[in-house]
Amino acid sequence: MERRMILAALAAAAGVGAAAWAWFGRTKTLSDAEWDTAFATALPPPAGPMRTYHLGHSLVGRDMPAMLAQLAGHAYHSQLGWGSSLGDHWTGEVNGFAEANAHPAHRPVREALASGDYAAVVFTEMVELRDAIHYHASAARLADWAALAREARPDVRLYLYETWHRLGDPAGWLERIDADLPALWEGQVLRPAMARAGLDAGVIHVIPGGQVMAAAVRAVEAGQVPGLTRREDFFTDDIHLNDIGAWLIAMTHYAVLYHRTPEGLPAQLARADGTPATPPPPNAAQALQKVVWQVVTGYPASGVLKG
Repeated sequence: MERRMILAALAAAAGVGAAAWAWFGRTKTLSDAEWDTAFATALPPPAGPMRTYHLGHSLVGRDMPAMLAQLAGHAYHSQLGWGSSLGDHWTGEVNGFAEANAHPAHRPVREALASGDYAAVVFTEMVELRDAIHYHASAARLADWAALAREARPDVRLYLYETWHRLGDPAGWLERIDADLPALWEGQVLRPAMARAGLDAGVIHVIPGGQVMAAAVRAVEAGQVPGLTRREDFFTDDIHLNDIGAWLIAMTHYAVLYHRTPEGLPAQLARADGTPATPPPPNAAQALQKVVWQVVTGYPASGVLKG
């Protein structure tokens, strides 16, 4: 009886401790002033191609990193899953791991980051983002991955790839993209990750994929992009990128990682398997590239200043 009472007391104490840690973990975050200071100075442009690693899921996919590599001339690897969170990758419980990573560019994430081989690492959180935050401890896992990468290579450039949700979201697709950036991506993922006590996560910059996609859709639906007329022109279904969408997001990654306008870069690229991707319609590429550069250089957390 006495032993059971002691064990119960220890369990209760552990529960209180865990709850207290969870409470403080949720409330520890960057102030507005700290946030502004973190992104007040742009990153220096890289001297040349940066070997890059992508961690994520199908909104990264195989084709977008391959297109980015063609634009930048860099080597890359990735680890993907089916709708996988940063927490899933951390525990190794990645749905669809074998299928998603059955390609030559796969390299296991812990091996890759521990090697220090990558000058840039791009992290991608699952969507629905609210579920990732609530059930998968997004901020804590982002901080964990950041610390692991910087332990092996202190000068590594770290990025969070902001994505989007389903076109049919009941709150409105554009409305969610507009609201989620400050409230969720910044407020509940990035700020707590960079503030997390005891972990040197440092500054994590943002690849504003959702912001670029929203700006591109607004331009398309306003009749400003020749040959494209609706948001579905970027997708295969209600969330996954088609070739034109992958091209657009590859342009976004290029602009952020290399601090260069994508204007004038090729419209015709290849998929990861080497087959020609469907390019944007004639005269659409330049309009979309201008959108990318405007968004990237107008968002301080990208780390890019307009030159």
